[in-house]
Amino acid sequence: MSKDGMTYVPKGKPKSVVKEGEFQMAAVALDHGHIYDMCNGLIEAGATLKWVYDSDPIKVDEFIEKFPSVQIADSLEQILNDEVIKLVAAAAIPSERSALGIKVMTAGKDYFTDKTPFTTLSQLEEVRSVVGKTGQKYMVYFSERLHVESAVFAGDLVADGLIGRVIQVTGFGPHRLNASSRPEWFFNKEQYGGILCDIGSHQIEQFLYYTGCSDAEVLHSKVANFNNPEYPELEDYGDATLKGNNGATHYFRVDWLTPDGLSVFGDGRTFIIGTEGTIELRKYVDVARDEQGDHLYLVNKEGEQHFELSGKVGFPFFGQLIMDCIHRTENAMTQAHVFKAAELCLQTQERATVISAIAEISK
Repeated sequence: MSKDGMTYVPKGKPKSVVKEGEFQMAAVALDHGHIYDMCNGLIEAGATLKWVYDSDPIKVDEFIEKFPSVQIADSLEQILNDEVIKLVAAAAIPSERSALGIKVMTAGKDYFTDKTPFTTLSQLEEVRSVVGKTGQKYMVYFSERLHVESAVFAGDLVADGLIGRVIQVTGFGPHRLNASSRPEWFFNKEQYGGILCDIGSHQIEQFLYYTGCSDAEVLHSKVANFNNPEYPELEDYGDATLKGNNGATHYFRVDWLTPDGLSVFGDGRTFIIGTEGTIELRKYVDVARDEQGDHLYLVNKEGEQHFELSGKVGFPFFGQLIMDCIHRTENAMTQAHVFKAAELCLQTQERATVISAIAEISK
């Protein structure tokens, strides 16, 4: 496990759902390291990575070190004009993700973007319209559920009814800042969107998924810069409370305050409370006990169980996404779910109370 979330690439159990060359894709806009995770997951599911393009040759050179068989495109247009390409994966600067997606979908290809998919509600509404007109997919890499085996397994347990009806989800998404390794856009709020819009999107997506909510109301949210005054537009802390349309509730906290002594980039945890049991996920580490992640603790009428899941579950989303692109189905994730998770994280960010850390400390 990497101590930096931008360089952590989950490895699953390769399981091809298509024949070699049957599903060809491209990677563009290599602004965030998640593009490696996204491509790796799709390749493990059988996709063929044909093209890569970025205007920065250094990023391209680094990319082909990991994926040496990929061809370097001269432009985005070369990829969009290639009829064999079915899906374009991208990890652009957050504020630029929707515009890129519109270009991709208008060219008749499905789009797979890193989270967060939007930084403004107007971007979301424009993309809704384009999806409606083109019929293409605008899928999002919510890695903290899709690329975490304990999170995948938790979904199976919930679906099988092992904890009854889910009534509450609590999520913690701390990350290590590693400020010196971050690009300039990372500290510009207009470009990254805010902490609740960015890493908070993971938490809201998981809430909707585990509870089965199709909508939710933002009850309260707040953000602050507690420890990084040299980056005045950075929010290093945020939390929020939501209520789903089926009565389930959600509280989450995200931050950029992971201490240097932690062995991984963040102690990500999720607590799922049902009417007949509870689940706790210790996603990346079991602090001071086991540096291996993917621990799941289940308590229900059958008793207490501890599952060590690393390397045992896999990541079915990627194969499902490939098949959805081929057959125009929605088994990996529905478009409505993507848009609702995005809408809620934008509303949570937009309505957040801003805590003035300097003012609070001086009181």
